[in-house]
Amino acid sequence: MLITFKSKSSPAVMMYQEHAQRILDLLHKSPTRGVITAEEAGEALTVLEQEVALSKLHPEVDAEHANQGHSHQLPDDPEVVELAEKLHVGFAQRAYPLLEMLRAARDGGEHIMWGV
Repeated sequence: MLITFKSKSSPAVMMYQEHAQRILDLLHKSPTRGVITAEEAGEALTVLEQEVALSKLHPEVDAEHANQGHSHQLPDDPEVVELAEKLHVGFAQRAYPLLEMLRAARDGGEHIMWGV
């Protein structure tokens, strides 16, 4: 399922729910419907920036989070596994568009909403 984050301060950001779930859990928000007010955007930005920094310091934890919740299995072929590891998209890359949206929302005094 896709989650579309919307704000008047920036273009929409779309993420698969399985990728957005970690972000929403950190912010104590529901994946089905929610809002990050302009007042909450600064604190949300701080929380997510800290998690991004931690994921860069401890890539093994980032990989562990990535392996949880995947509904598909990689083939046993070592070359395929190696390629998947090289192409891994980490938390920092996945969170970046939403971090930019949070900055714009904070600076513009706008809310971020999804599921509405």
